[in-house]
Amino acid sequence: MQSAIHSGRRLLAEAKCLGLPETLRMQVQRIMRPDDANIVGNVHGGTILKMIEEAGCIIGTRHCNSQPGDRCVAALARVERTDFLHPMFIGEVAHVSAEITYTSKHSVEVQVNVLAENILTGAKKVTNKATLWYVPFSLQDVDKIVDVPPMEYSRPEHEDEGKKRYEAQKLERLETKERNGEVMTSVPLPDRHMKEAYTVGFSQSSLIHLVGPSDCTLLGFVHGGVTMKLMDEVAGIVAARHCKTNIVTASVDAINFHRKIKKGCVITVSGRMTFTSNKSMEIEVFVDSDPLVEAEKGKYRAVTAFFTFISLDKDNRPLAIPPLKLEGEEEQKRFEEGKTRYLQNKAKRLADKERHQ
Repeated sequence: MQSAIHSGRRLLAEAKCLGLPETLRMQVQRIMRPDDANIVGNVHGGTILKMIEEAGCIIGTRHCNSQPGDRCVAALARVERTDFLHPMFIGEVAHVSAEITYTSKHSVEVQVNVLAENILTGAKKVTNKATLWYVPFSLQDVDKIVDVPPMEYSRPEHEDEGKKRYEAQKLERLETKERNGEVMTSVPLPDRHMKEAYTVGFSQSSLIHLVGPSDCTLLGFVHGGVTMKLMDEVAGIVAARHCKTNIVTASVDAINFHRKIKKGCVITVSGRMTFTSNKSMEIEVFVDSDPLVEAEKGKYRAVTAFFTFISLDKDNRPLAIPPLKLEGEEEQKRFEEGKTRYLQNKAKRLADKERHQ
């Protein structure tokens, strides 16, 4: 607990160390209510993701409108890998700190830290660290991307490091979009009486949602946080069906927003198990949008990501995950790809741990 508290203080001080002006930093707070959590009191990962995105959208939009010109709204384009370091519970206060750390001509990098505060004891712990990328779209012409006001860096190396992160995420977004293309891969709701337990078909799930005004930004497109919350819900259903225990979000690999989703569309959020280790399970989630009013444009793949969940006992200790039973070459291929991601992320966590010791 003490290490988590010290980490929280260190993260809160990082913005000041970077020399960021107050206009590039903000913090929001909210107490966690019963409807934010699952039946055992763990706050949903989707709830936290939505808070992270809302903070990023506020500060990104505020910065992009800080100079004269077209009024605009910052739209979420990508969320880098996000780890859920500690669970958050009902009654705790979430402190969401957001800061702009890099700007290119047409994009804004926002780094967000989340702390959970026990208001009875005063103890704080870091629960999340996330990096988000936003693109500003004009209110007058929703397809027009406006220029981002440049930010001032306290040291030249901060700008150089930010540029490297920008180029890396831009390349990965293009690669991910090309890999997914416009191919629609359906994940039908299975007849569970006909499927064997612990198979991909047994746990795979889909959710259908009509996009309404309350889901959207001023531009009439879905908030990224709304989409991520739905994705987390579907991934959680897949994980719970596989384990039949209490499950929580452990991490989310990069979430890529390939195309905007407009008000009035019907979206299908689909999830399927791709990999299991002894203590974790990876679930592929994708969002397909179906325009009802402009049906001639056809369905399209809008968002993709991989969620990792763990299973917990009544004392919030990790439980063993039932092995995934594979059927066919495609499932075997996805399993091997998931195993590669798992080993890469494990190696990175160990390297980060050693570096900070």
